[in-house]
Amino acid sequence: MDFGYFTLSDNRYENNTRSANTFVSNITDEALYAEHLGMHSAWIGEHHFNSLGVLSCPDLVLSYIAARTSRIRLAPAVTVTPLHHPIRVAEQWATLDLLSNGRVDFAAGRGYDRREYEPFHVDFDDNQGIFEEGMEVIRRLWLAEGDERISHEGKHYQFKDVRITPKPVQKPLPTYVGSFSKPSIELAARLGCGLIVAPFAASMSFGGLKQVADLYNETCAKHGKKPGRLMCSYFTHFADTPEQEAAQRARQIRYYKECVIPALPGDPKTAPPSYRYFVDMVEKLSKVKPQDLTENSVLIGTTAGITDTLKKVEAAGFSEVILYFNVGLKPHAQVKEEMDRFMREVAPAFDGQHKRRAA
Repeated sequence: MDFGYFTLSDNRYENNTRSANTFVSNITDEALYAEHLGMHSAWIGEHHFNSLGVLSCPDLVLSYIAARTSRIRLAPAVTVTPLHHPIRVAEQWATLDLLSNGRVDFAAGRGYDRREYEPFHVDFDDNQGIFEEGMEVIRRLWLAEGDERISHEGKHYQFKDVRITPKPVQKPLPTYVGSFSKPSIELAARLGCGLIVAPFAASMSFGGLKQVADLYNETCAKHGKKPGRLMCSYFTHFADTPEQEAAQRARQIRYYKECVIPALPGDPKTAPPSYRYFVDMVEKLSKVKPQDLTENSVLIGTTAGITDTLKKVEAAGFSEVILYFNVGLKPHAQVKEEMDRFMREVAPAFDGQHKRRAA
């Protein structure tokens, strides 16, 4: 199992003195440090208008990182494709794949925050359809051979005789769907994409990571597709004393209540049909207590405890875990210390690219 760096650039906290510019600089430094430590990948989320996070252009940040690294995989987490024209998305990430010598892992999702859609004049209530059509267009453009031109007449996008340049170096370019819901899992399977899930959402919606893996594999078989890689993200906090653990749990709950709940479509009166599952999720998160933060949602504790949890994730069939260290206003220096500790103390218990590189 491989391990990567992950962030959603959460910065929407009461009485927060950390500026967006400072945090984006910190994130960039942490992603560069991830290569130094031997991490497999850097996954950077897209958020707009400080509705939850402050990093709006993961493609540009990852381009900067690509120029200063030689090995680490480069990935959005995720590109909110309904906010962008699929031709432009295909061009941007194909270009980065070329410039990085084939190091892009492309991940897409439809997001969950209506506030990010409205200024772009994109229909949040119909974003499932926009997302599915956009993903099909992006994949067709990448897979076109030679001088082949693509035409498309859909509900949301129409164009004729288009080819993109440059083309991705990787054939095919690894593509993932970020999923909180059954429709997204089904789309990933139908397109032959890999899947990324959040354990806390998986436990609330499906019962756990094993159930998500089973559903994904069954759906791939139904559509005659070979399953792609399964990945998940984990909030990660080291704690060696009861006092440290209490502080880390409080940090995580603050993130849920101040950043996540305001961003999710949790009102049953306004949540679109494809987001109904978030209503129950918001209700549970609003009542979460420190003792409710189990291995189904967060890695908190000692090296041994975190290792034991990740062994279960590995057994469920997941190939990579991307680790969210810088959550809840955790200081930049502490983030780097925990990243270093993870790669020294936890990662060696797993076979993966990090172990082969060390050898």
